[in-house]
Amino acid sequence: MDRNLTNLLKWGIENSVPSSAPAANGTTAVTAHPSDSTATPSSTAATEPTTTTATAATAATTTGSNLNPELLSALFGGPSEAELMRAAMEVLTDPAATLDNKLIAFDNFEQLIESLDNANNLEPLALWTPLLSLLAHDEAEMRRMAAWCVGTAVQNNARSQERLLAMGGVPPLVSLATKEGEDDAVRRKAIYALSSAVRNYQPAMDAAVGELKKGGHDGHGKGDKVDAADMDAVDGVIGWLKEKVNGTA
Repeated sequence: MDRNLTNLLKWGIENSVPSSAPAANGTTAVTAHPSDSTATPSSTAATEPTTTTATAATAATTTGSNLNPELLSALFGGPSEAELMRAAMEVLTDPAATLDNKLIAFDNFEQLIESLDNANNLEPLALWTPLLSLLAHDEAEMRRMAAWCVGTAVQNNARSQERLLAMGGVPPLVSLATKEGEDDAVRRKAIYALSSAVRNYQPAMDAAVGELKKGGHDGHGKGDKVDAADMDAVDGVIGWLKEKVNGTA
């Protein structure tokens, strides 16, 4: 049996309410059927309104259920996390949406891709291209959030690191991180994204170092080859970029 269905069955059994149960005085309190007009409520529970779908969903989450959010959403009619990711990106790429609404959508999107599964879903959902395009948005806050989301997606995630590189995401991040006159907050998030992208992933590290050298930013003192598995060496490059933002490099 499917694991989710097994969990659902287990949750249903654990949280089911029997039609009759021993009352505190030892008698049996019977809950009247709604259609029985002659029945007299024997307890407060009998007069309470039927649990709504939303309340049931909340109860499932607050009773320590091990049902996953996607299953609960399917059961109670809510959108899946994949649908939420698509919806957020629609807002982010909608020219008519206000900046405030876009930033709310970005915040929700970033929280969703903190999940490794959701981060890996960026590829099948075709969301890498629109996300990377937002690195060039006119609004600094949008560029900052785009870089933040990239960093979240690739952190400790080899599959997403590979996709970022394949989609050409390293050059715009290097450009943002080193661009004179760029908002400092944007540059810091771009550096965070680069740090996440290159650690333990040599192809991305090689691409980043190549872009730095191409832009005349080879003063990190690590030469043309930096070992992506050597955290001290990686920290040296990332630290040098941070110093450039702070004006100390």
